[in-house]
Amino acid sequence: MEKKTILSGVQATGNLTLGNYLGALNNWVEMQEEYNCYYMIADLHTLTIRNDPETLRKNTLELIALYVAAGLDPEKNTIFVQSHVPAHTQLSWVLNCYTYMGELNRMTQFKDKASKHADNINSGLFTYPVLMAADILLYNADLVPVGEDQRQHLEITRDIAERFNSIYGETFKIPDAYIGKIGARIMGLQNPTAKMSKSAPDPMDKILLTDTADDIRKKFKKAVTDSENCVRYDRESKPGVSNLMGIYGIIKNKTMEEIEEEFKGQGYGNFKTAVAEAVVERLEPIQEKYNKLIENPDKIKEIYEKGDKKANEKANNLIKEVYEKIGLIK
Repeated sequence: MEKKTILSGVQATGNLTLGNYLGALNNWVEMQEEYNCYYMIADLHTLTIRNDPETLRKNTLELIALYVAAGLDPEKNTIFVQSHVPAHTQLSWVLNCYTYMGELNRMTQFKDKASKHADNINSGLFTYPVLMAADILLYNADLVPVGEDQRQHLEITRDIAERFNSIYGETFKIPDAYIGKIGARIMGLQNPTAKMSKSAPDPMDKILLTDTADDIRKKFKKAVTDSENCVRYDRESKPGVSNLMGIYGIIKNKTMEEIEEEFKGQGYGNFKTAVAEAVVERLEPIQEKYNKLIENPDKIKEIYEKGDKKANEKANNLIKEVYEKIGLIK
């Protein structure tokens, strides 16, 4: 039976966090055996905010290295750079013409980003979901890994695809959401009610995949908990402790009940130390592989050039079909 296709990507806006790893990359590594996977560096999406050109180039290469260091095999996955596949912007323009203003006005992420970048509310921010739709539909993706904050974007992708198909006949595959493991939503260490974000201004709120062991220990030691001093899972009244339990549970493959039993009668000090050491141990081999890769730019280039070639072949077939159906001459 033919493998189903999965498409996902991460913006090249800085180092990945532990949340990115446990919430996305960790699942991607498991998917590569079962699915036909396309993983892109979403560099075009980063342009909705102002970037330093050199930093953007550096972030892109580092992200490819982190993908591979985290366990994505370039032989089993298509790892490519979004801007190296012109069909993304070609299809995005076409889909813009089949997307309604009212649909884009309802996107909550636009409102959120616009409030954070009030001095740069550009049209790219507004039409961001259309480019995301093009990303997904170009590869006939069956499944798209999404968190709650991206579910709206997948829904508008489905609506656009169904609208186009109803006019021109079956062209796009209608994608479904791939939901990762429960508990993979990692929150901030200083603000455990908000998702851990690489753009968080407080460095103590996030664990970066390239943080030193000492930095990791320091950040977990200062992680927000509560005054009960009891390791018990309760997202509502104990968000900080519950978040740490979620991290520990994923890494150690333990249930919340098993963690509660393991740390029964112990204070938060011992628990935080155990979580920190589990994270240090998990990230150490990733960091070793990353450091070797980042010192070998030719190897990184070889990886993305191979992925770019495969992605272009797939995407070009789809864009040709779309152009023909809408009446653009060859």
